[in-house]
Amino acid sequence: MKFGPRWPPVPAGILIGISMLLAFVIAGRGIGASGAMTRLVAWVQHFLAPVATEQSPYFGKYFADGAHPLNDYVVFLLIGLLIGSFVAAWLAGRLRVEVLRGPRSSIGYRLSLAFGGGVIAGFAARLARGCTSGQGLVGGAELSVGAWAFLICIFIGGWMAAWFVRKQWI
Repeated sequence: MKFGPRWPPVPAGILIGISMLLAFVIAGRGIGASGAMTRLVAWVQHFLAPVATEQSPYFGKYFADGAHPLNDYVVFLLIGLLIGSFVAAWLAGRLRVEVLRGPRSSIGYRLSLAFGGGVIAGFAARLARGCTSGQGLVGGAELSVGAWAFLICIFIGGWMAAWFVRKQWI
């Protein structure tokens, strides 16, 4: 079976909405990826410095009452997301190792920008207590004013940032 290169946005959006509804019904809360990354960091830090991690006010809650930080549905959600993305790219014939970049940027420069942007986005997700999927999709579905303000700022910020980086792509 071979799928087309991209899904149409409306059916994809409907499926995202259905998956969010199912997450609320089945798990009692929404979706989000940054929580899984925080749990992974807590687990790695606990491996390196167990006492400091358990006494940490931030990471200690993941080990309360003998709990394991990776035993949470958001971790399995992230694993499923990675597997599903791989399978979808494979079925669509788009599975390849490549670095997309503009003609004016090198691979190293593009990877350094991606890494820097990822660090900033990860820090911001923890500062905001949620990633874009948690803040925008879940909060937006709950009609949270803060989530809608966040989404508006994301689109405005992306539009403004595009002016600065567009020369890298043309």
